[in-house]
Amino acid sequence: MDTKNLEGGPIASPLLVHGRADNEGDGDGGCNGSLGGPVNGVDGMQGDGSATMVLVLSTGVACCGSYVFGVAVGYSSPAESGIEDDLGLSVAEYSFFGSILSIGALLAGIMSGKIADLIGRRWTMVISELFSIIGWLATACAQGAWCLDLGRLSLGFGIGLLSYVVPVYIAEITPRNLRGGFTAANQLMISTGLSMTYIIGTFISWRVLALIGTIPCVLQLLSLFFTPESPRWLAMVGRWSDCEAALQCLRGKGANISEEVAEIREYTEILQQFSKPTILDLFQRKYAYSLVVGVGLMVLQQFGGVNAIGYYASAIFESAGFPSNIGSIAIAVVQVPLNLVGVLLMDKSGRRPLLMISAAGTCLGSLLIGLSFLLKGFQVWTDLTPIMAVVGVVEFRGAFALGMGGIPWVMMSEIFPINMKMLGGSLVTAVNWFFTWIISYAFNFLLDWSSEGTFFIFAGMCGLTIVFVAYVVPETKGRTLEEIQATMNPS
Repeated sequence: MDTKNLEGGPIASPLLVHGRADNEGDGDGGCNGSLGGPVNGVDGMQGDGSATMVLVLSTGVACCGSYVFGVAVGYSSPAESGIEDDLGLSVAEYSFFGSILSIGALLAGIMSGKIADLIGRRWTMVISELFSIIGWLATACAQGAWCLDLGRLSLGFGIGLLSYVVPVYIAEITPRNLRGGFTAANQLMISTGLSMTYIIGTFISWRVLALIGTIPCVLQLLSLFFTPESPRWLAMVGRWSDCEAALQCLRGKGANISEEVAEIREYTEILQQFSKPTILDLFQRKYAYSLVVGVGLMVLQQFGGVNAIGYYASAIFESAGFPSNIGSIAIAVVQVPLNLVGVLLMDKSGRRPLLMISAAGTCLGSLLIGLSFLLKGFQVWTDLTPIMAVVGVVEFRGAFALGMGGIPWVMMSEIFPINMKMLGGSLVTAVNWFFTWIISYAFNFLLDWSSEGTFFIFAGMCGLTIVFVAYVVPETKGRTLEEIQATMNPS
């Protein structure tokens, strides 16, 4: 059934009108044993509510997976020289090592929606962390390219599942007025993980860095056993009492959740009226708008060059003649605060303005990097070209963190109708990782072809993103998922 922000669900028990819920299931839904207790109640409406301690901590546990994602993406940059020296890898072999992460994530993306719907959001995160731990350990112990690649593939599968299920879970447990900011915390933690890896990786060996990568995996793995399951998923599989208990736990013990439960019930009943969709059904005309927005944002995100710069930042700095360790630390210092700004503005300024500002910033960053390589080739302003390159990379990463990093994932969770959420979300995730693999594998070869040309192409794609957002992407701020889907898919 669904993926991201399924606002659909169970029948309203009379008990819920009085703020109570029986927990007859296996205990996944209730507060017993869950993280913390409520801080603030909510107003009982599905759309608007305040944060509770359980909601905040549950989001934090999910975002540990986002941190793992960031560490995995950032690992190949500080580890590049050490791995090539210790294991004697060629440029082509290291390019394959860096890009095979995307192959594993692509495989996971294809089946992520099905897995999350079959076993639940929590258990999907558990499985993803097991794959991630295996991947980190294989990387740390590798004595040759084959073990290194297998570890990277396993890690890729783990983060591929996380890239789908984390924003889905967060979107499904949060009220409307908090959904954008809470879901955008996913990208904030990705940037934090990437930044910390850049910083730590400048001081320790690549094997120790891989072992450190297991720490957030283990932390999330243990915490998940004390975290409530998504009420929407519990509703989807017919576990009404667990759904009600989980929702009461997330909204606060004294909150009136009857209206939210009623909306969940209505959407669950609508869902049951649909026949089981196939992937071909997703390409019907009535779903074209959602598909164009979801796939378009992901393709433009990757062709803007983000993961090429993320995977090989050290190589870019060295090619430009700038110390890679200083450049990596500069990225870390800039992108996390800007990502935090994006999280805070998500539900205030809206998705579209942040996307356009972010895309404009990445366009400027790519132009600066390309111009630095062009001037270096002509031996003009040789003292300034390394500075231009590092400013361009830092500008790119900071601007990307502001909006283009997290908002496409937030919107993916909002734009597909309930009966197509699982297929639509899986397709969009798979498309993202497919183009990540293409760009990350080809990047080193593109640099050999033309360093300046590569970044001018990235700048052009970032400029195209501005036009795409301005004319195609809808604003979803402050609207329930039901309202968004009714506008985009009236049928």
